[in-house]
Amino acid sequence: MNASTSQTARFFIGQIVRHRLFPFRGVIFDVDPEFDNTEEWYQSIPADVRPRKDQPFYHLFAENADSEYIAYVSEQNLVPDESGQAVRHPQIAEIFVGPVGGAYQLRGERRN
Repeated sequence: MNASTSQTARFFIGQIVRHRLFPFRGVIFDVDPEFDNTEEWYQSIPADVRPRKDQPFYHLFAENADSEYIAYVSEQNLVPDESGQAVRHPQIAEIFVGPVGGAYQLRGERRN
């Protein structure tokens, strides 16, 4: 991709997604048009699975079998979650209602 190309996010705020490689899923609550985290964080990803920086990155209220946490994931490593199951992260209720129709909706007072 060259510098004049603008990337459009494939996923949306409130969408339930899962990681393509690792066993976790979550709800998108923010999107960066391209990588916007620390270089230290980026370098901590094993080189053989390190994603490109020139793509959208998503902030997730995430869960795995053991815990809930915040995840930062590249677009190339996400796929839609088709399970129809709610995500149990405790912060979801602060900004979303749902899920409704497989996605969460922003609470009225949070909409811009």
